[in-house]
This record gives sequence, C-alpha cells and structure tokens, in this order.
Amino acid sequence: MRCWAIIPIKGKGEGKTRLAGVLSASERDALVDAMLAHVVQAAGQAGSIERVLLVGPSRHGLDGAIPLLGDPGTGLNTALGAALDTASGGALAAIGAEGPDRVVVIAGDLPCVTALDLDLMAQVPAGTLGIAPDRHGTGTNALSLPLPDASRFIFRFGADSRALHQREAERLGLAVETICSAGLEKDVDEPADLTDAAPVFTPAR
Repeated sequence: MRCWAIIPIKGKGEGKTRLAGVLSASERDALVDAMLAHVVQAAGQAGSIERVLLVGPSRHGLDGAIPLLGDPGTGLNTALGAALDTASGGALAAIGAEGPDRVVVIAGDLPCVTALDLDLMAQVPAGTLGIAPDRHGTGTNALSLPLPDASRFIFRFGADSRALHQREAERLGLAVETICSAGLEKDVDEPADLTDAAPVFTPAR
C-alpha cells in the first residue's frame, strides 16, 4: 500500500489570527512555522507514509525537496480538492511519482502529533474513510482517504466539519472510522490551546 500525506499551509501572516490578543504578528508566524515543521517531521517519520506533500502559496522555509502543490487561491477546501485530484492521477507527472492507494490530509497546527498517530491514520482499512476530530469533537484535524474510492471526495473544512465529512463519506458509500488520540485532537486556535504548543514553541517575551 502506498500512502501519501498532504499538509495544507496558509500564506505568511495569515495564520492564527485568533491569537492576536496574546501573540504579536511575528510570534504568530513563528508558532505557525514551528507547528508546521513538527507535523512535517512526524509525517516523514511515519513508516506507513511514503511521500509528504505541501499545499499552499509557500513552503515556510521547509526543505525544498518536499513537493509544494499550487493553491488556486479560492480557499482551503478548493486547494485540497486540487491536491486530491493530483494524488488521484490528475497531474502526477508534475511530481514524478506513481499515485497512492491512500491519502492522509493533516492539519499543520498539531504540535503534539506523533509518527504513531499518523501511522494509525494511514492504516485505516481499505474502503474506509478515517476521521480524526479536534478536541471539541466538531472539527476535523486529519482525514484518511482511500483511493480511488474517495477520489471525488469534497472537503468541508469549516464549522461542524466532522459531521459534514462523515456525510460526504456516506454519500460516496464509504465506511467511517474515528481515530482519537491526544496528538491528533490538540490543534492550536485559541489562547487556552497555547499550552499544548509548548513542546515546539516558546513566545519571545
């Protein structure tokens, strides 16, 4: 089985705006970069993941050997849809690789995620879509998509995305498995979440 990881990233200065009251713009940028680097490292260390791809306007200083897929500029869900099309065979020649049997989409703001967490996402049974919810149980921090079964999956990141992604899986006739772990559920959006970022980030002041 070939599994790829796709990690979406925002442009410089666009991330973590809800932390503006407690972190300066430069600190928010440093936090985004630190969490993204951690997620990329964890994906690279996961034995079940063959290739890591980034999706966004820039690579935030990450290794130039990691393919960066273009962002159409019309939002996260559209960008991920384009990346899924690439992974499903729409433009594989651009990155010189045979397509995967499964794609794991991972949020870039998971400072506690481990390679083991991502191996769990990669090892979801065939014909099954895996969903890793956030700490509130309503959002989605990672998705595991079987291919070609989920090649027409429509991403629904935003409010209540967990339920919307489950419905999308059901529309495609896919079974759904929920993967819960501390590493996958702890994203950083609000000031109270910053304690979870301590392993990778320390504010300048």
